[in-house]
Amino acid sequence: MALTRLREYLDSHNVKYVVISHSLAYTAQGVAALTHTPGRELAKTVVVKIDGTLVLAVVPASCQVDLARLRAVVGAETVELASEREFKDRFPDCETGAMPPFGNLYGMDVYADESLSHDKEIAFNAGSHWELVRMAWADVERLVVPRIIKLAAGKVTATAA
Repeated sequence: MALTRLREYLDSHNVKYVVISHSLAYTAQGVAALTHTPGRELAKTVVVKIDGTLVLAVVPASCQVDLARLRAVVGAETVELASEREFKDRFPDCETGAMPPFGNLYGMDVYADESLSHDKEIAFNAGSHWELVRMAWADVERLVVPRIIKLAAGKVTATAA
């Protein structure tokens, strides 16, 4: 489902990527542990409302979205986490909570934490709770065109897992 849509998009743009299957996991930290992926390299996609508009915020698995910082950077009146009820219909081909950071496939703006750009590759949920995609950050940046800002709250370290 989601992987099919994502795979077709990546293939149409001649992007090299790897699909990693793993045991069922619902948290980013759980996925990182199962796949032996450092937490700083596993991108967690969070749906946020900025003045009522749904957007994606992408941070390392070991971090949370700093909503106050996002509000200040974008100059919004309100920034808050979206409820599953508010966004589940926007991702009809994805399991809830396993959306890839490709907001462009769903008509949504994307904000990504600057620390993600420090690694050559990142991994992220591919629409299910048992598959990841690993690919070059440069390709994510080129295709998604996220706004890169300091967005993460929490520690991003070389040993995070």
